[in-house]
Amino acid sequence: MEFEEILNKHFDKLLTEVDFVKKTYKALTKFGFSDDNSIAAICVCRDEISQPLRSIIKHVWGEAFNLSSLGGMFFAGKTALKAAMHHSPKEDGKERYVYYAMSHIAIDEEGRLGFCSRKGIKDSRACGALCGFLGELQEKKIDVSIDDEDAEQSHLKMRLLKEIPYGHVPDLLELTRIAQKVILSDIEKAIKSVVDTKKSDYALITGIQVHGPDNNYVWPARCYAVIDELVYELTQHLWE
Repeated sequence: MEFEEILNKHFDKLLTEVDFVKKTYKALTKFGFSDDNSIAAICVCRDEISQPLRSIIKHVWGEAFNLSSLGGMFFAGKTALKAAMHHSPKEDGKERYVYYAMSHIAIDEEGRLGFCSRKGIKDSRACGALCGFLGELQEKKIDVSIDDEDAEQSHLKMRLLKEIPYGHVPDLLELTRIAQKVILSDIEKAIKSVVDTKKSDYALITGIQVHGPDNNYVWPARCYAVIDELVYELTQHLWE
């Protein structure tokens, strides 16, 4: 199968990264968020092919706080969230935060999952961190010790192992989806522990970045805003 066939087979709804950010921005303006009164924070993989999304978010929302780690995992913790909160504009005594968080996967022109082309490299991998972890799972040689010289990858493996049934070896797409759900869960837990929803509003925008041969896309997962302690789902607004 070629790229388009694989894309349509595994992802029901996709937006280009530009459209995704524009549409999430438009949806959030209905709930009082804007680039003038909000701060964005971004949690995506450190991979350079993930950075165009960061650039688009910064172009739309202004300078954004960086929460990123390998695989898009949320390891920045409560301290980083508090720092971003302290940098937020204040309007009418209220602060507003917009969090973008997602895992990522590449699909090349031949439809191969996990493969992409980079400058001077025909067959590269993405997400490299997830591919490395998957290789250990496949070889049944998983090192779960904390390597001080490879701390993020060590924590990635330990965190994702908690979500994989013993003895099960997912494929790369399943592992990417597991990572997306873990990122959502972990950042939600941290947000709920530090954000006072009586004084602040926030939005959480999650999904999977999909790197294609000619464009980058986002598959939206859970997207919602918390306004005056009430939860508003945003996903339906992305297709308007």
